[in-house]
Amino acid sequence: MSKKITKAVITAAGLSTRMLPASKSVPKVMFPIVDKPAIQYSVEEAARSGITDILIIMGRGQECLENHFDYSPEYEYTLKNKADEKSIKRLEELRNIANLANIHYIRQKEPKGLGHAILCAKSFVGSDDFIVMYGDDIIIGEVPACKELIDVYEKYGRCVAGVKEVAREHLRKYCSLKVKPVASNSNNDEFYVYDMNEKPRTDEEIFSNYAILGRVLLTPEIFGILENQKPGANNEIQITDSMKTLVQSADENKKDSAKMIAKVFSGERHDMGSKFGFLRANIMEGLKHPEIGEEFREFIKEIAKTL
Repeated sequence: MSKKITKAVITAAGLSTRMLPASKSVPKVMFPIVDKPAIQYSVEEAARSGITDILIIMGRGQECLENHFDYSPEYEYTLKNKADEKSIKRLEELRNIANLANIHYIRQKEPKGLGHAILCAKSFVGSDDFIVMYGDDIIIGEVPACKELIDVYEKYGRCVAGVKEVAREHLRKYCSLKVKPVASNSNNDEFYVYDMNEKPRTDEEIFSNYAILGRVLLTPEIFGILENQKPGANNEIQITDSMKTLVQSADENKKDSAKMIAKVFSGERHDMGSKFGFLRANIMEGLKHPEIGEEFREFIKEIAKTL
């Protein structure tokens, strides 16, 4: 019987050189999507999925993350004194941020890669299965992506990767999975995973157009692999390389032996680690925003006429 998933790890320590100079002083996970920092979307997604304890892997100079998920006496005092309906609503929103989950923090002292960051969570995870949320990837949907992964985990009792199909020319930025459909799944959105390559450089290294995008559900078994993992792409310890070792231990001719299921999540993914992804997220979510959505839509229409 599968364990109840209550822990999540959010990797937020990356330097994000693609977003310089803004990321020099402001952590990329604190870049806003309209009026909410990106990392808050991830914390809310985890909370909506039943996660109660979250560990955020931070880098140097990211104390603002801790402040954001704490109470704000100065703002609360100001909003209470205003006492109008809008201020009271904002006060409630601020209080809710601090109460989303039990949030813990640890520093990744050196930028040695995503795999190394996840290894920093070993003592937090203990013997529990857990979800990893990549800091750059914000997924917004009616059903939280974490919840979709948890549902698949409860069905099969195995590790789960959140995936989407990626255009072939973009796979070199991500990874490529060797998959076979789960025959019992009529939606064709669940696959057994037997191999994967991080940032494939040649066509021979590309197994399929399915790539892991921002969410994986893992067991503590991964830590033993990570501890012996040699640096890979970009001379960093890559979590994909360790997951590759994990899934390759299965017999491809025996579907039931697969160690991981790939789940095509339904939400919209935003890459907050790129300038285009940042702007795209703000446009798409801005159009849906209850306060400015309609005004913004009209503005976009006017701008479109001049292009």
